[in-house]
Amino acid sequence: MGKYIESSKELLEAIGGKENIDAVSHCVTRLRFVLNNPKKADISRIEEIKEVKGTFTQSGQFQVIIGNSVADFYNDFVAVAGVEGVSKERVKSAAKQNQNLIQRMMSALAEIFAPLIPAIIVGGLILGFRNCIDSLYLLENGTKTLVEVSQFWAGIDSFLWLIGEAVFHMLPVGICWSVTKKMGTTQILGIILGLTLVSGQLLNAYGVAGATEIPFWDFGFFKIDMIGYQAQVIPAILAAFTLVYLEKFFRKITPQMVSMIVVPFFSLLLSVIIAHFALGPIGWKIGSAISSVVYMGITGSAKAIFGGIFGFVYAPFVITGLHHMTNAIDMQLIADYQGTMLWPMIALSNIAQGSAVLGMIILQRKNAKAQEVNVPACISCYLGVTEPAMFGVNLKYGFPFVCGMIGSAIAGVISVVTGTAANAIGVGGIPGILSIQPVHMLTFGMAMIVAILVPLSLTLILGKKKGVGEEKEEELKAFLDGTVIPLKDVKDGVFSEGVLGEGLAIIPENNILYAPAGGVATLLMEETKHAIGLLLDNGAEILLHVGIDTINLKGEGFEYLVEEGARIKSGTPLIRFDLDKIKEKGYSTATVCVLTGGKAFEKPEFITGKKGKAKSTTIIRLK
Repeated sequence: MGKYIESSKELLEAIGGKENIDAVSHCVTRLRFVLNNPKKADISRIEEIKEVKGTFTQSGQFQVIIGNSVADFYNDFVAVAGVEGVSKERVKSAAKQNQNLIQRMMSALAEIFAPLIPAIIVGGLILGFRNCIDSLYLLENGTKTLVEVSQFWAGIDSFLWLIGEAVFHMLPVGICWSVTKKMGTTQILGIILGLTLVSGQLLNAYGVAGATEIPFWDFGFFKIDMIGYQAQVIPAILAAFTLVYLEKFFRKITPQMVSMIVVPFFSLLLSVIIAHFALGPIGWKIGSAISSVVYMGITGSAKAIFGGIFGFVYAPFVITGLHHMTNAIDMQLIADYQGTMLWPMIALSNIAQGSAVLGMIILQRKNAKAQEVNVPACISCYLGVTEPAMFGVNLKYGFPFVCGMIGSAIAGVISVVTGTAANAIGVGGIPGILSIQPVHMLTFGMAMIVAILVPLSLTLILGKKKGVGEEKEEELKAFLDGTVIPLKDVKDGVFSEGVLGEGLAIIPENNILYAPAGGVATLLMEETKHAIGLLLDNGAEILLHVGIDTINLKGEGFEYLVEEGARIKSGTPLIRFDLDKIKEKGYSTATVCVLTGGKAFEKPEFITGKKGKAKSTTIIRLK
């Protein structure tokens, strides 16, 4: 029996049952569902499950955050649900039925760039390190860089450009490969197509603006400029999709016996021709137009407004998936203007959301369960991965998310007004400073301080007003209908003397015992079924004992309604018992609730001497 069987049963029920699951898979921390009817998912109930750290919907997928134990949870879930797990690709394919056209476009763009992100991060780190050694004038009274005074570091600087150039100048190769991989066509053809876009035979894209003469192919009656597309995104994407659809077309119409020759030959030849004759120049102009508009917004008279708006809406963009389009824009800005002012704001947004979580860490410092999510979410956010922070913490409470957006907006204004730019992308959060151009590192540092202090302060202020993290009284509800009496009035030496712990009892008027609070069923007496132990979510361990000396009935007239290890809510039916039989056999019906251990509470208040209504009347307050 798996560790997460009971939680899996509860998740299956809360998600709408097996019939509501079209596909399910998991990644490093999350279960990924495609639901036939997303509205059937009871989100509040799902988020009450002990192992669940949050939920969100993105790109047509309903995702449940579990954490590091997701693989084990997934195995138990598919066993309980009786469904077959599928690949992430199958889930993504199924999820498209829940996406509109824009969402599909953003999803496709995300899938193209996702395999390239590790290389882009490496390239960003390398360029950031080169910034530190060849552009920071820290030596000889601020007149020279480390490269200028050391041949060793000059050699390192030159050598590292080998990798930096491969990542960014040769980016079209990676894009063409990624598109063919995503679309299921021949990947080597994509690589070759990409190489034709950055060939050394062509005029380097970075040299076009300053070239006095552009080489060309002369076909007699027309000429085509021999221009490379180093670091260009849109030309590469257009060319790659052309190759994909040409290959699919030729594969469909070509006889099998000659397809190995005809399909790759005509697909590659035509796509290269189309890329250089039409798509390259068109894509270049489209990319330049987009980057020009963005650059105008960043540098124009309304740049402060642009920075504020972008900083404010970037986090919501992450929720919708629209943030993926900024990768392409960033790369185009770097190609056209030798730097991007978008990426610094993205890094600052990461930091702002992480700082809001830091506020929650302080507010909830006494809540160990919350810290299991808060601390790793804050760390990952400061390192540039925002999803755990946003979906696991900030959106869950609402106000920290808005506090992060406000801090990001103010930091964005500072970043844009000061002209802060990055040489590369991929390194987010606090390490993002390594991507910043050396001349702007100080201003980025100023914006970073704002992105830390503003969300942190706002979260602490609003959180305290809302009472987040304050120790509150924990209430236990009546577990039966009937008269609530002090424990000392129970006719049993062990209970009445408090040997097992403090508590109270109810003289029942109904025959179903209910859970007084949420928790886990930890102890069941399988032979007698007259008692049950619970570990409550507030940390208390309690024992509920139906009648006095009813162990002698050996289970006759008793029925458990839950299993050991089951996750229960306040008001969950626990035991059905025959009240008349207990009376008939001459046993007391007094049903006891005793605090047997767990978290220590200073002054438990037992409210006795009145009628209790099961599931609604408060009978115990734990302080």
